[in-house]
Amino acid sequence: MKRSSFLFLCHCFAMFGFAILTSASANAEARLPGFFNDHMVLQQQMPIRVWGWAAPGEEITISLGGKSVTTKASEEGTWKTELPAMQATASGQVLLVQASNAIEVNDVLIGEVWLCSGQSNMEWTVNRTENADVEIVSANHPLIRHVKIGKNQSMELLSDVNATWQVCSPETVGQFTAAGYFMAKELAEKLDVPIGLINSSWGGTRIEPWTTAAGFQPIESLRDIYASVQLRNPGSETYQDRMSQHISETETWLGQAKTAFAAKTSVPVNPAFPVDLMPFQSHQDPTMLYNAMIHPLVGYGIRGAIWYQGESNHGEGMLYADKMNALIEGWREVWDQGDFPFYYVQIAPFQYGNEDSTILPRFWEAQAAAQSIPNTGMVVINDIATLGNIHPPNKLDVGRRLALLALKNDYGQTDLVARSPEMESISMSGDELRIQFKYTGGVLKTRDGNVPSHFEIISKFSGGFHPADAKIDGDVVVLSSSKVKQPVAFRYAWDKLAEPNLTGATGLPVSAFQGGKTPDFSEMIPGLSDYQLVYDLDLAKLQRDITYDVDHAADVKSFDRVGYLLELNSSDFGTQKVFVSMEAFTDDASQIGLPTMSSSAKFQTAVSSMDVFSSTDDVVTGTSIQTGNIEFWPSNYGPDNGGGIKDASSSVFDFGDQPGPPQDGYGSMQIHNHAAKQTIFAINKWNAGANADIGIGNSQGETRDWTFTSSGPKYSTKRLRVFVRATP
Repeated sequence: MKRSSFLFLCHCFAMFGFAILTSASANAEARLPGFFNDHMVLQQQMPIRVWGWAAPGEEITISLGGKSVTTKASEEGTWKTELPAMQATASGQVLLVQASNAIEVNDVLIGEVWLCSGQSNMEWTVNRTENADVEIVSANHPLIRHVKIGKNQSMELLSDVNATWQVCSPETVGQFTAAGYFMAKELAEKLDVPIGLINSSWGGTRIEPWTTAAGFQPIESLRDIYASVQLRNPGSETYQDRMSQHISETETWLGQAKTAFAAKTSVPVNPAFPVDLMPFQSHQDPTMLYNAMIHPLVGYGIRGAIWYQGESNHGEGMLYADKMNALIEGWREVWDQGDFPFYYVQIAPFQYGNEDSTILPRFWEAQAAAQSIPNTGMVVINDIATLGNIHPPNKLDVGRRLALLALKNDYGQTDLVARSPEMESISMSGDELRIQFKYTGGVLKTRDGNVPSHFEIISKFSGGFHPADAKIDGDVVVLSSSKVKQPVAFRYAWDKLAEPNLTGATGLPVSAFQGGKTPDFSEMIPGLSDYQLVYDLDLAKLQRDITYDVDHAADVKSFDRVGYLLELNSSDFGTQKVFVSMEAFTDDASQIGLPTMSSSAKFQTAVSSMDVFSSTDDVVTGTSIQTGNIEFWPSNYGPDNGGGIKDASSSVFDFGDQPGPPQDGYGSMQIHNHAAKQTIFAINKWNAGANADIGIGNSQGETRDWTFTSSGPKYSTKRLRVFVRATP
């Protein structure tokens, strides 16, 4: 049996088994959800929703705190009802369910309930936090309760989950969610009411598995995820249509197979089970954790939710803001409790290997943008990071800052400053930029008493961003630099390792952000207007014989300089752009593009007066550089330093290699600065199409010039333009 058919049958049997279990539960004694048990906390000031299972038609009476309500089980054996809203109580009560059997849930408190979800930084426990020993020994807080939902995944919506509530004590608190616990501790102290924490988190998980299917649907950028989920939903129209088609094709094949078998001729291969109908298998797949770890909780009264996640999605930039929207609005829709509060933690600075340093700031920007969703708020923690640890152990301040948002927005303490300072406006005056802030709580300050750090500014011809001299003027920061005349834009903390020092009056840190209009890279290249475009090529179209999107080579008569503009974008390396120009190394415009066999281009030569401008610090920039060399050929090549380039290796592919047979071989288009021991850019093996070697700066690993990296698929966009400076 084919593996796909086997998995499909397993899926069918699993669904059949699920139906049997549901039927069996309908005929059993009355019961409550598996997390309704001793020491639970119910949400105050809201109707208290209670539900469960019983024999069809059975009458069930639920009592709590002197209030009772009676209902009947449906024909499917389910029941649900509501008790009247109640005020917080610090004394334990009994939730009593009377049917053919009796259920007694003891030590039930009425207070404030918060759902805690996300990945490992939410799952991170108190016993692994800073000053854990001190915190644990003093954790006598019987009005704080915690329940941890077990890790599980499901293709179907699960209706129940077993989990046990625990009373906070030195014996139990070590396994509580630390971020949630420190929030609860602050709330309990300020509000003097019980606090219940429902901890449904799983380390290393993405945001998509926590999201409802319906949450993806209205967001254009996420429609493909929604479609993928629907194709795996047996009740959806798309699944029915696709499965009907497959069954029809299989029936046709079966007839053909029987005929061929009877005639003792070759039986045709049967149609493969459609991959896009296969059930999800991983807990990282969309909806899988919502179905198993959130859906069984839906309806339980909560004040709101806190969320600490993003590390596993951090390369997605602004797309993450859309995914946050899908998550939050999806939960709110199914909970039927209005726009309940949703507070979340911005992830901390961290190394993330050799990844481009600006990928994380763009993600921070997306997290901040999610605050446009009603009734949300973000905690900034760039002041309490541990750069070598993706799990900052200081969860005390994380919890306190989450509590600040709740106290201000949900518990009436409107005099509090709970939100980090943010830009309100930007103005430009001569060679200065002035940034006006809001949510400062008075005046801005720095946490170390020094001038504000990590500000950079840019102008049209400054050659990129430069560190800014920053000074505080009340709730304004003034930026300038001797290297930047008439700045037009700025950025702050725009590096994955940035630990900036600017805060509001109360010490809440300012998040990474940018403002103004950053000039396009091509606008920042001095003298580019003197050049004319010869070739323009989308490198996604690479192949053995190159067809340029734009080809003006026939129009070029004479020129004295050649320029190359390579623009790349990827989640691995970020946005990278480089422009390099040099004195012309040929007078034939047909030989300055990719050195294919048809172009007859082959150059292993030094180039002079090289100018280099780059958007990334990975490339040494400068003008009139005299240590440039190019390696253009369509042939194979080896690491031997055949050109005798100073400091080049004879064993590693770098800025000095040796071309060899066959002539129509691997192919190299490389420009180097050998004094800097650096490849400025490389495009190799274009006949591999999508799997070509492409890169800016030195590559990592066994080569320096991107040879054998097959890096092409890493880039979402990749464009090469070739220019010349024409002469009369």
